[in-house]
Amino acid sequence: MILQALNDYYQRRQRSPNPQDRLPAFGLEEKEIPFVIEIDSVGRLVNLADTRTIDGKKKIGQRFLVPQGVKKTSGVVANLLWDTTEYVLGVDTKGKPERVAEQHAAFRARLETLPPDALKDAAIQAIFAFFNNIDLTQFQSLAVWPEILLANPVMTFRLHGDVELVCQRPAIIAATTLTTDDATADGICLVSGNDAAIERLHPAIKGVWGAQTSGANIVSFNLDAFNSYGKAQGANAPLGKSAVFAYTTALNSLLARDSRQRMQVGDASTVFWAEEAHDLETALPDLFGEPPKDEPDRGTDALKMLYQAVQSGKFSQGAADTRFHVLGLAPNAARIAIRFWETAPAHELAQRIARHFDDIKIARAPHDPEHLSLFRLLTSLAVQGKADNIPPNLGGEVMRAILEELPYPAPLLNLAVQRSRAEQKPTYARAAAIKASLNRTIRRANLTASRPEKEFQTMLDQTNANPAYLLGRLFATLEKIQEEASPGLNATIRDRYYSAASSTPVVVFTTLLRLKNHHLGKLPKGRAVQMERLIGEIMSGLDDFPRILALPEQGRFALGYYHQRQAFFTKTESVNNQEESQ
Repeated sequence: MILQALNDYYQRRQRSPNPQDRLPAFGLEEKEIPFVIEIDSVGRLVNLADTRTIDGKKKIGQRFLVPQGVKKTSGVVANLLWDTTEYVLGVDTKGKPERVAEQHAAFRARLETLPPDALKDAAIQAIFAFFNNIDLTQFQSLAVWPEILLANPVMTFRLHGDVELVCQRPAIIAATTLTTDDATADGICLVSGNDAAIERLHPAIKGVWGAQTSGANIVSFNLDAFNSYGKAQGANAPLGKSAVFAYTTALNSLLARDSRQRMQVGDASTVFWAEEAHDLETALPDLFGEPPKDEPDRGTDALKMLYQAVQSGKFSQGAADTRFHVLGLAPNAARIAIRFWETAPAHELAQRIARHFDDIKIARAPHDPEHLSLFRLLTSLAVQGKADNIPPNLGGEVMRAILEELPYPAPLLNLAVQRSRAEQKPTYARAAAIKASLNRTIRRANLTASRPEKEFQTMLDQTNANPAYLLGRLFATLEKIQEEASPGLNATIRDRYYSAASSTPVVVFTTLLRLKNHHLGKLPKGRAVQMERLIGEIMSGLDDFPRILALPEQGRFALGYYHQRQAFFTKTESVNNQEESQ
């Protein structure tokens, strides 16, 4: 299913009326090539062109359309007209001169396998002349040569004065973009269902975060236990050569550095595409990703577009019933694991995503962003707020819950509660995670419950009689009384008692209620009466202080505390406006 969808996406891109949107034809690929050797018509070195540009802290080479690379293992095998410096120039960069000599010989031998018409091309003749009279001292005098020896970068050739590379000349393209029609069919392709020449080794998939830089494979078998009926390598999952080229080209394009159809969700490199050009293809990274600093409203704008599409059932580009695909990939040594895969009509998927944003919507301070990205949600649960400390599988499991409208994974609630206790404060993002996790669990339990539990609202719910929620409200009220009684206080009861109050209330609240009498005495009489009334209202719903609160109840405590704090710092008219918008 996944490979078929990728194959269809490749065909869609090939049919695009915009040439720049088309993916490489069969036998070609886009390759980053940092250096281009420019020679004249008789093979003399004219220049070594450096195509790199600075992107952040890295130098990135220009991408060119070149003959598709071969699958490299530990053996020596050369690409056609482009390869590493060791292959192209025969320069030893790793202290293995015998192997480098073998690599360079393989590169030259690959040229000689070109059809007669291509061998007669003037540029190919110039390259042969260059190799027959190669003088490495010309390269050694170049300023970039030390970098080349250190990095062993990819190189290729161009005739001086030409715009195209030698491998892009018509005669070479004609020789490398041959179809598989002439190949002998030796199996049935699982993608097309037709007889086809089965590809033994599939090209590597690059761009998956954490995988090998040289790429990894989705379809690969290397042990006897995986070789059904003695069928090894590609024969165990038979795919025709054209289907293999199509799905790998499409996936590599989606995973490319500059792709707008990929995002990182925890350890899962996530890509998405539709059967036709669609709004969601460009909206998803804005919905789930962190907006760039120069466009802080991008996420909010995407969220508005999503809600409009869900309400109207229409998109500005693409139909509501267009099939949409989301694929999450994670590294697994030399292979790639499928973290999640979801396919659904665009409108249905948009509804599920909108429900996620409904679930995490919660009262916020003016400085908190309206659009809460998945990245910010996950980092709020990590130690020190660092993305590296997000549990490996959490991002993928949260995304699966969003796309399939399932309860959020248990670690989401657990970590939100634990970080709130560790740092003595449920923040905006943590409170959103707690509310969403609890509500989805409540929603599912209510399907069979005889006495359904009320879901948590976006803001303070004075009718919610859950004891843990009331205790959180009470703790926030006691803290507020202390703050008003002692303005400028560096530390409040939250800094000392939050963790214990949210887990073992009976140990803490008796002490705090005694202290509040002292603090109330410092308040103006009217304010003291107002706060006493609020405490009485909250405690009227409590029969006793529980000895211990389980982790889900600690989440309810955190929500009660957060909601009450937000209510204290929200102007009356703002509260009224929010209630009208519910």
